[in-house]
Amino acid sequence: MVSESAADGKLIFAARLDERQTYPGFSQRTMGLVRARMTTSPKLVPSLGLIERILAAENAYTLSRLQVLERIPGNPIGAACRRVDDGVVAFIARHLPSPSLNSVRGLGDGHAHHIAPLVEWYRANGVAGRFEMVPGHYAAALGRELARLGYFHSGFHAGLVGEPDVPTAMPPGVEVERVAGDAAMEKYLDAYVAGWGFPASEHARFKQNVRPWLHQPGWSLYLGRIDGREAGAATLYVHDKVGYLADAATDPALRGRGAHLALLGRRIADAGAAGVELVCSGAEFLSTSHRNMERAGMRLAFVRSIWTPL
Repeated sequence: MVSESAADGKLIFAARLDERQTYPGFSQRTMGLVRARMTTSPKLVPSLGLIERILAAENAYTLSRLQVLERIPGNPIGAACRRVDDGVVAFIARHLPSPSLNSVRGLGDGHAHHIAPLVEWYRANGVAGRFEMVPGHYAAALGRELARLGYFHSGFHAGLVGEPDVPTAMPPGVEVERVAGDAAMEKYLDAYVAGWGFPASEHARFKQNVRPWLHQPGWSLYLGRIDGREAGAATLYVHDKVGYLADAATDPALRGRGAHLALLGRRIADAGAAGVELVCSGAEFLSTSHRNMERAGMRLAFVRSIWTPL
């Protein structure tokens, strides 16, 4: 069943619409909302301020994840955060090979002298840390210093942004629920480890480590189902009027059936209900996730460069 607004709890989706064409089941009001949304909002006009709001939400989420790991007795993951200068932050999880949890963000012009100590910090901890550079902050001296220390520009990562009032449709056969309780949390964790391809030998430890996600301030967890079967998991994190759409993953056996897009739509709608001004997320450039975010009404805000050891 297709509805014409998000107000009644059901959502519609439109990607690229021909203004001259009519769409059965969609009222003129609905089409007006969608077409209005397809124009550039002043909030989404690219600016350094917009980039910094996105980065602040990302960093707050990553720090929150690390704090969950750090609170495990004895800190067996080796989670830590090092704040350097003017928004420069370095994250580390020594025994968890997650690129986002072992990265440096926020370096800008005048920060090249911080790179060598950070490289040494990662090396001393046995971690191949990565450095993330964003347009508006990057300066040539940063790249030269990273190259001198044995790093190279190894990839790109897209940062996307949108407004939380985008009508979105649930693909047929897909349902999304917000996780509320221990039983649903176990289903979420099952979908999460399947989507991210965790080895079976790591499932129990991972689940034990992250069950506190359910009660983290600012977090909302979501479980996607296809024909009643757990298909995907995702997170919404709200920080300073920005909704960060994090960690979505779909079971490989159920990909291509709309679970990721449905998880995006539900989180965007809930972010709007929570009063955020913007939603943002990240994805590998031109990946399926990137394309789905564009289909859900988000747009490219910037492309960061990723620097890793040779």
